[in-house]
Amino acid sequence: MKILYAASEALPFIASGGLADVAGSLPAALKKEGAECRVVMPLYGDIKPELREKMRYVTHFNVPLAWRNQYCGLFEAEANNVKYYLLDNEYYFKRSGIYGFYDDAERFVFFSKAILEMLTKIDYAPDIINCNDWQTAMVPVFLNVYYRSIEKFRGIRTVFTIHNIAYQGKYGMEIATDIAGLPDYALPIVEYDHNVNMMKGAIDQSDVVSTVSPTYAEEILDSWFGFGLDRILREKRYKLCGILNGIDVKSYDPATDPEIYKNYTVKTVKDKGINKAELQKQMGLNVEPDKPLVAMVSRLVGMKGLDLVRYIFDSMIAEGIQFVVLGTGDYIYENFFAEMAARYPGTVAVRKGFVPDLARKIYAGADILLMPSKSEPCGLAQMVALRYGTIPIIRETGGLKDSIQDLGGENGNGYTFKTYNAHDMLGAVKRAVGLYRNPDLWQDAVCHAMECDFSWQRSAKKYMEMYQRVLGMG
Repeated sequence: MKILYAASEALPFIASGGLADVAGSLPAALKKEGAECRVVMPLYGDIKPELREKMRYVTHFNVPLAWRNQYCGLFEAEANNVKYYLLDNEYYFKRSGIYGFYDDAERFVFFSKAILEMLTKIDYAPDIINCNDWQTAMVPVFLNVYYRSIEKFRGIRTVFTIHNIAYQGKYGMEIATDIAGLPDYALPIVEYDHNVNMMKGAIDQSDVVSTVSPTYAEEILDSWFGFGLDRILREKRYKLCGILNGIDVKSYDPATDPEIYKNYTVKTVKDKGINKAELQKQMGLNVEPDKPLVAMVSRLVGMKGLDLVRYIFDSMIAEGIQFVVLGTGDYIYENFFAEMAARYPGTVAVRKGFVPDLARKIYAGADILLMPSKSEPCGLAQMVALRYGTIPIIRETGGLKDSIQDLGGENGNGYTFKTYNAHDMLGAVKRAVGLYRNPDLWQDAVCHAMECDFSWQRSAKKYMEMYQRVLGMG
């Protein structure tokens, strides 16, 4: 089975979010399951020189976009025993940053078309192209409109994976004609609510639509979570499925992680206390081992449930906890946490920004990770927290619901609450703090958390089952 994994970002080359983690880990896990998986992504200007030096030039070709022909260079690289194709066009990709440019629509329409043109130039024919998010959503559209008559493309199947349905590639209808160059008969494929919606086009044209957790696949059928696409998703429900993401368990391993203060395992879990004490010192908190340390490592935006935290913050502190926050986002939340740090010196600490090495120190040193999200397609922080023996408190939504079961039941590995309600969240915090006050039971919960399996290999088996179903559609 040959899989071409198409993504707008991938580790180790460049990353802005969870998609890069997936594109950097899943293909290697698929190879271990017997698939020949390759990755295609843009060659961005921000890719580090030491990674560029290892790339090999393959060829170049022109990509037709409506009335224009654009240059595309093709480079190859190896990472994690996986072959990566990197598509080069300096006009589109030699910039500082990945997204957020005025011509993002044109940039990623070009990328989608270039993927298919690339296949006409190399000796490689995938059985399945797995596209990801709106930046590659035009691949199945172009494939069916322009390339099906070519022998090499007749048997190719497509999977479209939604990582976050809020970002859909919505633009004016002129994008479909002046940029994508779609013929009149194909315009309804991408038209949705009188605009171009690239994600809608992929949902319509792909053989299977997947999401990054089973619960999220159900949630996006509802208008609360679907951001307007719930109508087309309900119509195409027969092709929708959800597979929970994994994490890189080699990278996130408290036994070997060089970024944490003191390595530890299930057998030496008491050394987690050393990480807590050192984290308290670094963050300016009082070194109090008997106080549960609650952490948030998150973008500071409303979707992460921060309104609940603001509403009930004083009541949480009254439970005798310490609180540490790492993140950046909306001013209202950044300002709130800064005020709380000033109000509760030695008890609340905040670091603005995203500092990867500090994030790992927090995962290793905190006792509890708080994730009260309004919506969470998958979430990786809760899985990383478990790996480090930090007990998650989550709201039951998306991948949070699929990965965390309440410690009040069998095989529980965290604390959960259902409704988007501050006092329900406070109740979960109180239950966690109550267990923390019983050291023996708490240590049992910590050890069980560390033994939970959220490896990519587990997810890869589910992907292979999905790919087999897709190929069986032929």
